[in-house]
Amino acid sequence: MTAVYLISAFIIAGMLFANRNTIINNILIIIFGLVQIGFTFYACSNYKNSVLQYFTFDSLGLLLLMTLTIISIPALFHSYLYIARHDETPQSRAIYFSAIVFLITSITAAYLANHIAVIWIFTEMTTLSASMLIYHHRNKLALEGTWKYVFICAISITFVFIGILFLSLALQHAGSSDLSFANLMEYKDSLNPFWLRLAFLFIFTGFTAKLGLVPMYTAGIDAKDKAPAPAGALLASVLMNLGFVGIFRIYAVISQTSLFHWANLIIFIAAFLSIFVATVYMTKVMNIKRMFAYSGIEHMGIVMLGIAAGGIGYYAAILHIILHAFVKSSLFFQFNQLYRTFQSKSIQYVGNYFKYNPTGAVVLLLGFISATAMPPSGLFVSEFLIFRSLFEAKFIVLLIVVLLLLTIVIWAFGKNIMKILFLPVQGIDETKIPRINPWESLTQYLLLFTAIWLGLNPPSIFVQMIQDAVKILPK
Repeated sequence: MTAVYLISAFIIAGMLFANRNTIINNILIIIFGLVQIGFTFYACSNYKNSVLQYFTFDSLGLLLLMTLTIISIPALFHSYLYIARHDETPQSRAIYFSAIVFLITSITAAYLANHIAVIWIFTEMTTLSASMLIYHHRNKLALEGTWKYVFICAISITFVFIGILFLSLALQHAGSSDLSFANLMEYKDSLNPFWLRLAFLFIFTGFTAKLGLVPMYTAGIDAKDKAPAPAGALLASVLMNLGFVGIFRIYAVISQTSLFHWANLIIFIAAFLSIFVATVYMTKVMNIKRMFAYSGIEHMGIVMLGIAAGGIGYYAAILHIILHAFVKSSLFFQFNQLYRTFQSKSIQYVGNYFKYNPTGAVVLLLGFISATAMPPSGLFVSEFLIFRSLFEAKFIVLLIVVLLLLTIVIWAFGKNIMKILFLPVQGIDETKIPRINPWESLTQYLLLFTAIWLGLNPPSIFVQMIQDAVKILPK
């Protein structure tokens, strides 16, 4: 079934690329959505089974696959609205939908891959498809954002490749050549520490480009800004989760070796610097999409603090990336309506949004509350648990500094959101402001309420799957 899914999805992507008919385009998109949903149900029904030797339906992969599918359906819907309203040419429409199907399929495969080289291959495929989406508008700014993304991701994927070579040298010392994660775990006690240390450094650094973490966080900022908002929603949520998967799976191996505490130190440094960088930029950013993007860097820093702190932090980190994906995608979907209202993404030229689109304004308000982890946000629960893990691990000074930085983030984020929602804009012609259909915000409400529900009242099977995903890590 996995082979059928991959072949079907790539055939659909190819047909979308070649097609120029609107009706056929819409039919193909619906078919892909059904294929994605069907494969997700199949994967869940085959929990913990392996297929095609290189894919395993484990807890982490399934949790993120379900998150991807839930977000990808509204992403396809809002993409349809976006393309229809921008009066795209048949060629640009074909490239856009082909790329977005290619991106979703590649992320799906990378989530489920049980081999580091397979993750590397599909991660590179996400770079190619994402770059097509970033360059969608075909202007100078889009070109600049695209080459920056391709350049940084090319360096990052090279780092991962070099890390894989070092990992193979570490495993060669144990007399094996199979780089599957199960085999690496089996030979964990025989891995050469020198080559393993280099492997982790390069693989970790490489995947920070997708995760949105220092040092390669810059790859995603321009990408999320220049790409159409529905595509940006995927880049700011499920693609960042792919970076987490790449790091988490190699970290699970490292955690069983003598390099465990050293790896945690590397993660602590990158995580703290990410929160610090996000805080600095959040205080001065005036671009709404970039504000959302820098917020994502802050959240990924918090996630990795949870991983490095250990204990309940493991559970909280996975919970956090899932809830963050729902929240951040809803904000990017809502940006479409905001831009239609004001024809600007600069905070200076938008305001009084509650007057012009009250339904969408509530989405922004709820999204702000959720993104800043204030009650009743589900992210409040995951962040609280991460802070608790830092406290229990006796990183008190780090915890205090992080809380101070997050306080500044809340102030900066809140100042901008309140300006957008309540302060009037001088010189705006209200007769030219379009009426937004309230039903267009339905998907965003569903995503935000899903994040709240999973945070405050998670189903037992959801909790059990997260616990299964982290049980391979040290207590």
